[in-house]
Order: sequence, then C-alpha cells, then structure tokens
Amino acid sequence: MSVYKDEKTNTWKVYYRYTDWQGKVHQSTKRGFSTKREALAWEREQLNKVETDLDMTFESFVDIYTVDMKNRIKENTWHTKEHIMRTKIMPYFGQRKISEIRPKDIIAWQNEMIKATDKQGKPYSPVYLKTLHNQLSAIFNHAVKFYGLRENPAAKVGNMGKAKGREMLFWTQEEYQKFSFAIMDKPISFYAFEMLYWCGVREGELLALTPADFDFERGTVTINKSYQRIGKRDVITDPKTTKSNRTIKMPQFLIEEMQEYLKQLYGIGKNDRIFEITKSYLHREMERGAKEAGVKRIRIHDLRHSHISLLIDMGYSAVAIADRVGHESIDITYNYAHLFPSTQDDMADKLNNFRKEVI
Repeated sequence: MSVYKDEKTNTWKVYYRYTDWQGKVHQSTKRGFSTKREALAWEREQLNKVETDLDMTFESFVDIYTVDMKNRIKENTWHTKEHIMRTKIMPYFGQRKISEIRPKDIIAWQNEMIKATDKQGKPYSPVYLKTLHNQLSAIFNHAVKFYGLRENPAAKVGNMGKAKGREMLFWTQEEYQKFSFAIMDKPISFYAFEMLYWCGVREGELLALTPADFDFERGTVTINKSYQRIGKRDVITDPKTTKSNRTIKMPQFLIEEMQEYLKQLYGIGKNDRIFEITKSYLHREMERGAKEAGVKRIRIHDLRHSHISLLIDMGYSAVAIADRVGHESIDITYNYAHLFPSTQDDMADKLNNFRKEVI
C-alpha cells in the first residue's frame, strides 16, 4: 500500500492491492482523507484485516465476520443480525481493538443495554437483551474459532436477560369463532385467519402460500416457503427450519372455504401469492376483530399457540402435533407441558398397586 497527497483536492489517498480467494490480484484506491495520519491509519487497519491480525478494530473484524457469514444465513435473519450489530454493538465496541476487549468491557456494555429504552421509552425485554448478548458472543466465537482470538470475553461474562418470552396467550374455539365472525366483512382477512387458526401456520408461511400449494383432492396444503418484507422488497425464503417443510391435512370445511376463496382470485397464477397483504395489515385486523368481538387481544403468533392447545385438548400426542405444525416434538413437550393432562396420579396409583402385588 502507498499513501499520496492529491494536490487537486488537497486530500490524501491510499493505493492498495489485495488478492482474492481465487488468487487474483486487484488494485484499488481509497480517497478523501483529510490528513496523512488518517490515511496511514486506514492503511494500517487494512493490512491488519488482510493478515487477519487481531490488533484490528472490532469494526474491522465485523467486516470479516460479515463476509464469512452473510451468504450462509437467510436474508431476513442476516437483516436482523446486521441491525443489532450496527445499532447496539458497533457504537460501543467499533473502534476498540478486538484483542483488547475484556470481560469488564462486556459487563459495562450489558449495563448500558439494561438501562436503555426503545422508541416508546420502555426498557428492552429480557428476551431482546439475551438476543443482543448472543449476537455479540457469536462475533467473538467466530474470532476464537477461526482467527485465533484467545478467548470469548462475552461467554466468560455470561448472558443477560432470559430466553423465555412473554406468556403464551390462547383463544378458545369459542373466542376464535366470535373473532372470525367480526372480521367476516373482509374476505381476505377471514380466509387468512382461518388458515392461521385451523392449520397453525406461521405468519410468513401464510403470506407465501400460492394456489400450487393446495391439493384439494387430497385435502392438503404444503408448507415449503416463507414470506418476508425486507428493504421494501418481497422476499420468499425457505421455511424457518427443515422440520417446517411439511404437508398439512385440512379439515373439510376449510378445504371448501379455500376453494371458494381461490375462485374469487380472478387471473391468479398457480405460483402467485394468494394473500397479498402485509404483516401490519394482519395486526390491524387482529386489533379490529378482537375489539369488535369483545375478546382479549392476542398476538398473531398466539393463533399458532391456540391451534396447538386445541390439538392437545383433543388428546393428540406431542409427536403428532409437532409433525403438523413443523416443530420438534421435544419443543412441544417442553413449551406446552402444562397443557397436557397430568398422569402423575395414575402413575402413583399403578406404582402403589405394583408394590402390593410384589409384597
């Protein structure tokens, strides 16, 4: 690399070469530095990055982390990670040398995050605090695993916040029926919520549905994609997990409803989205319907919980429910254990009888 003064603009510039992963040498220029010191500092930082010298700044290592990880992660997931890094982590650690960040610095950052508030002036939720720490720790883990950082200071400190989110809310079948009647004046809302409640699909899965996903002869709907709105673009991604790829058997009344709905969509292609609405639209309709029906307001995702709780109440096993909603059965058992009928009394009675027979 070389540093020169641009006499025309009275600024400094850096000429530099780099070799890409294919071994090709490229030459480029970085212009616009006010002083020679700034140009030299930038040049030194680029050399650190090229040589993966952990004397580099945290910000420079995040550039490396981005190159390594961005294409390995779903676009909407990366969008969330990038926002957290840019707004919650970089302002605090960006200009620090990554090799000099210590556990005490992580503690100080955690305290800042715990004291921080959102746009409404509310403290960050415990779940969000845990998410922030997990992202910071992931960056350090990457440095430890692949670039020789001695230890992860974030892991040494431990997490803040907690994993469990807000309490799950449910609608009973009676509550849902009142709600569905209240939103029946808007067909697209009615049919969308019917799919959410009676199939337990996720929001993104619902909004990605196309006519091709329905097999009315077999009475099934196939879930194999998810919809996201990212940077003013409609983005179709793979479902949340591998387990999320599934085929759901619909009840007969829902089969008839969806046939009726698709007939209303004149000129729609087999691979066109059948619910061309936004997540914010669904949230507004949830608010409107709950208010008009006089039922408690729940989140859109709570309709999925409502579907699962209904199936538990009907006596289905965790394994059968997991297959239907695209979960691991252990997750159903763990998250909904309190809803499954208790067998403790029956166990105790059988153990008591067994003991008597032995004696």
